[in-house]
Amino acid sequence: MQVETVPVTERAYRVVKERLLSGELVGGSMTSEGEISAQLGISRTPVREAFLRLEAEGLLRLFPKRGALVVPVSAVEADDVLEARLLVETHAGRTATELPPAAHRRLVELLSELLAAQEGAVLDGDLAGYAALDARFHQEIVEAGGNEVLRRFSVGLRERQQRMIAHSVRWDASRVTVFVQGHRALLDAIEQRDPAAFERLIGEHLDDARAGL
Repeated sequence: MQVETVPVTERAYRVVKERLLSGELVGGSMTSEGEISAQLGISRTPVREAFLRLEAEGLLRLFPKRGALVVPVSAVEADDVLEARLLVETHAGRTATELPPAAHRRLVELLSELLAAQEGAVLDGDLAGYAALDARFHQEIVEAGGNEVLRRFSVGLRERQQRMIAHSVRWDASRVTVFVQGHRALLDAIEQRDPAAFERLIGEHLDDARAGL
């Protein structure tokens, strides 16, 4: 079996980005090339290149000789992301309730598996894992909507969504129970083929997310 060889710069980029999205690197905190290079056992040069990519993505702000600031999730960013998600997911959820029987059954089974995995992550206290599963749950609904333009747009929101959820549950772990309950209700609306209920519930669910932020 061939093992993937990841270039060291790409490895540094992936590791730091995952820590940003999971909330391990907290918004408002500082990190540095030296800190990351020591943890990964690599030189500072690939870390510097990774930091530059992450700055371009708006996740870090670099300060020469001082380090890198983890850019916090702003109220404006949160509102923009949640508003965009409401538009995309309302359409996708309505379409998901109208899928042919076989496709509908596969979607319900997949969402049920993801919901069970979320509940397991909560029991294990794995809030970062939960945040990733949360983002995937919503992405699968969008995928089922079948609109390629909206799907690609939603992929761009997915990382922002994951980071926002990780931030929310990090500061108030009790919020995760509310989010899981919301997912259960959304799944029930899809399973019952009730687009009106889904539209109402996705609005409530995203309002809960806004309140948590």
